[in-house]
Amino acid sequence: MKASITLAKEFKTGDIDPRLYGSFIEHLGRAVYGGIYDPSHPTADEDGLRLDVIDLVKELNVPLVRYPGGNFVSGYNWEDGVGPVEKRPKRLDLAWGTTEPNTFGTNEFMKWCKKANAECMMAVNLGTRGADEARNLVEYMNHKGNSAWADLRRSHGFEEPWGVKLWCLGNEMDGAWQMGAKTAVDYGKLANEASKMMKWTDGSIETVLCGSSSRNSPTFGEWEAQALDIAYDSVDYVSLHQYYENRADDTPSFLAKTLELEEFIYSVICVCDYIKAKKRSKKTINLSFDEWNVWYHSDNAPYERWSYSPPRLEDIYNFEDALLTGSMLITLLRHADRIKIACLAQLVNVIAPIFTETGGRIFRQTIFYPFEHLSNYGRGAALKPIIKCPKYDCRQFCDVPYIESIATYDEEREELAIFLVNKSLDEAADIEIKLLDLDGFTPFEFISMDGYDKKAVNGFGSEKVAPHLNPIPEADGAVINLHTKAFSWNVLRLKKQ
Repeated sequence: MKASITLAKEFKTGDIDPRLYGSFIEHLGRAVYGGIYDPSHPTADEDGLRLDVIDLVKELNVPLVRYPGGNFVSGYNWEDGVGPVEKRPKRLDLAWGTTEPNTFGTNEFMKWCKKANAECMMAVNLGTRGADEARNLVEYMNHKGNSAWADLRRSHGFEEPWGVKLWCLGNEMDGAWQMGAKTAVDYGKLANEASKMMKWTDGSIETVLCGSSSRNSPTFGEWEAQALDIAYDSVDYVSLHQYYENRADDTPSFLAKTLELEEFIYSVICVCDYIKAKKRSKKTINLSFDEWNVWYHSDNAPYERWSYSPPRLEDIYNFEDALLTGSMLITLLRHADRIKIACLAQLVNVIAPIFTETGGRIFRQTIFYPFEHLSNYGRGAALKPIIKCPKYDCRQFCDVPYIESIATYDEEREELAIFLVNKSLDEAADIEIKLLDLDGFTPFEFISMDGYDKKAVNGFGSEKVAPHLNPIPEADGAVINLHTKAFSWNVLRLKKQ
């Protein structure tokens, strides 16, 4: 297969907000207990936090983690998770049918964030609770002066405020499965009041309005329009959630899902800008894609109802999942001008790139690596390439490009990175890369993941699906000839000489 990619600094789509490489920890399954928190583990520190997990989170270079949910937050009383652990109540979690011991709560999570070099994206309960409890949590977390909730934080041993800057106004409030589900109008009114009161408590914070729970939701589009129409002036972002699956074992259609993702993103941008025009506002609402991933392998495995942190949603990812994960991130970066926040859901054990054994071993899943590459090398500005390549038709889509790619330009470090997926199951690609106004940039590293069976997985002591280094491709002035193998993930890094 022959293809070409043309790149220029003038093809900039937007500056990349580091928060686009965020992730998510919910009180679900073994994400917290046995995941980030495991006091009996050999690597656990004085706070019971697994240092082997923190090491891998640092490898991923995750700058932001959303917490504590997810569906869980819609029934969560945040007061249950602060103060002396021995006095914290055990609660039934109706979202996931388990018992929450509240051994790990808000301050423990903030300690974990500090050790993992991540900021917190805090969600408030707008399902069973409301604006008052939300602004009280902001006061507890962020207020420097003397007040009832700030003084309570101090009594719990935290003199200095945590200074959480980003807040989710509930979670998937359109979903019938959500505790306290609401209509768009009712939610819009509540979110508007909550955001207003939260910002009166701390004027430095930003808030995220819940969009539809997915593109396939019957409320999609109308929900965003109605809720934004009410809360537009009070909020800063609107959320998007999307998961993809390959239950039909149709790999060509599975890897083409990014075409659907592209339409989803564009539709939400259009709704935001429609409300902006309707209100004649100068304010632009940006996007927070705060749940995205592949999710279908685990389904709902049997577990004992009301047990403590039973294994839930523990997908073991294969090689084709890694290619779609990389393609989804490429798609998000194509909209770096409007997508400022994104959270791979989730981070540990629960549909996650990191998998642990409670009290024991740990491994990197296949999807770990594309995320790691983009998070570490995909900084600066996103450059949309002009791609010419063959296309294919499949059961669900037509005219699907075999080559999916994005480039990033880090002006400060004078580095250029090209991220590329070859979706062909059986055909390698010879790609001519033309650099128009990027004089002096030459390749210095070529990483790829290729040669694996599409269903190959990693496991404890066997991380066989992993990236490897390749010979540096030939460059002839401003033209680089890159050979990519069939069904592959590729990263070409260049530096100005």
